[in-house]
Amino acid sequence: MRIGFVSTRLAGVDGVSLETEKWVKVLERMGHEVFYCAGELDEEGPPGLLVPEMHFKHPVAEEVHRLAFGGTNIIPQLNTEIQRKAAHLIQALRAFIHQFQIDVLVVQNALTIPMNVILGVALYEVILETQIPTIAHHHDFYWERERFLVNRIPSILRLAFPPDLPSIHHVVISTVMQRELQIRRAINAVYIPNVFDFENPPPLPDAHSNSFRAELGLGPDDVVLLQPTRLIARKSIERAIELVQMLGNNRKYHFVITGEGSDEPGPYQEWLVNMAVRSGIDFHFIGDRIDAHRTIEQVDGKRMYALWDVYPQCDLVTYLSAYEGFGNALIETLYFKRPLVTNAYPAYRSDIKPAGVRAIEINGVVTPETVEDVRSLIHDPARVNAMVEHNYQVGLDHFSYQVLERKLNKLLARVCKRVPIC
Repeated sequence: MRIGFVSTRLAGVDGVSLETEKWVKVLERMGHEVFYCAGELDEEGPPGLLVPEMHFKHPVAEEVHRLAFGGTNIIPQLNTEIQRKAAHLIQALRAFIHQFQIDVLVVQNALTIPMNVILGVALYEVILETQIPTIAHHHDFYWERERFLVNRIPSILRLAFPPDLPSIHHVVISTVMQRELQIRRAINAVYIPNVFDFENPPPLPDAHSNSFRAELGLGPDDVVLLQPTRLIARKSIERAIELVQMLGNNRKYHFVITGEGSDEPGPYQEWLVNMAVRSGIDFHFIGDRIDAHRTIEQVDGKRMYALWDVYPQCDLVTYLSAYEGFGNALIETLYFKRPLVTNAYPAYRSDIKPAGVRAIEINGVVTPETVEDVRSLIHDPARVNAMVEHNYQVGLDHFSYQVLERKLNKLLARVCKRVPIC
């Protein structure tokens, strides 16, 4: 089949783009052809159609977003104006489907969270009109984010985020989301977890990866705690700062944060930096040194690293989020065989821990017992090895490309009932 992926962006290291890339790899090895349509495309990605207006940072999308959210007072003709602006994207989507002879659409989060309201409306109209078989892959629903709850477009949100249309097959990344969608919208969805390529173990660190510590001024005996996420409030990175502070300086602890800011507004990033400074810990915000693909080129005399270069250089991963749709960084931690301290957020409790993952857990608060457990683990190589080897096998059994392929085979068998080419 010829499968077309649609989203606001399909580039970079955000969770949706990363998970899309994994789906593409598995679908291609299953024999399917894949094409992209988005407001931003990775130069090294599949062929596709770039439509700048699909990006949530496009001025038109931002203006609609500003009007739609943050208040409940009615703005006359707002819904009509959104429908009018959707006409251009409707034409673009039709062109994409026609130009690349798309059999099945896979919509990545654009019918889930209204980052670009216009795109969601356009997708609804095109799917309704064409009845094209569609997989709506949901990563985080709008009702999970406080900033979307106060809005002036309840009818549009009800209609298109997500839509309940006969040709749409819904996929969610946790059973928590599966239950929520059934309760709120009476929509059934297939649960497909986030995955990683556990069939192919990570390569040994090369010279580029091994230069990472020296680039940051870290020695081989320094202890690196890694926060491999964006700087957004729901990641609760302040908990990790508290943990590092409570560990003290019996050994040299360094806290490394790989992410930059995000699409979520607010002063969290500045507040977090100030907190790290006040705490007295050694911290490194290195978002400007991380790229989607590693490069040997130098920027201002400094090396650029892929996230995969960084994991092998850390001693412990911190993942103390209040909420996650699933947890890409957690699965990456299993893959790179790093020990983990995590908060028991809902998807972890419902889908990850029951699979058998071993980690140091907190329940919203870093306690002295947590600190002692972390300190003990760092000093116990045998315990670390037992934990990470066990977790890798859990990943292979439950969160691998093989698991994804089996689930996609079943899903496409259902979708194919509407696709003559199958």
